[in-house]
Amino acid sequence: MAEHWLQIKGDPSVRRFVFEQTRTASLFDARIDELMATVAALLTRHGVFHAKIHFSSNQLTCWLYNDPYRYRVFVGEEVFAPGFLERFDQVVAIDKPLIAAATVPAVLAEFRRLRLKDESVYLRNGSLNLINGLIGMTFSCDGSHYIPVEEFFATVRNL
Repeated sequence: MAEHWLQIKGDPSVRRFVFEQTRTASLFDARIDELMATVAALLTRHGVFHAKIHFSSNQLTCWLYNDPYRYRVFVGEEVFAPGFLERFDQVVAIDKPLIAAATVPAVLAEFRRLRLKDESVYLRNGSLNLINGLIGMTFSCDGSHYIPVEEFFATVRNL
């Protein structure tokens, strides 16, 4: 597990043209508040310990406590379908997750801000893992970041 902020620079050709691109609004962008509420519920009440939101491609990937070796991918409107949350058992977190349930909404609020803040440099995907305490983010400039939750809020203030 990364104990400090780990930044990995991606494809130099993507970084070279970052300011020539603009974010294209996705379904997840258009319904971002509803999306964040759904992801928060999954992480705090429905047995998901790791969730990754792919904003541009409208994918939500989840790992569950009761089946941790298989991930599930939900795409587009499926996440907003009536009864989506009811597909998951009511399960609370393990005894000592490194990211407390009370912290989840604040992390998701930062994801929202980083997604919508800028039209050229923006969050492409964000993940949080309650068990290992890591926040993962990939940006439009093809940079990836893995940050322990303790450092996350101080770090993203500068992004």
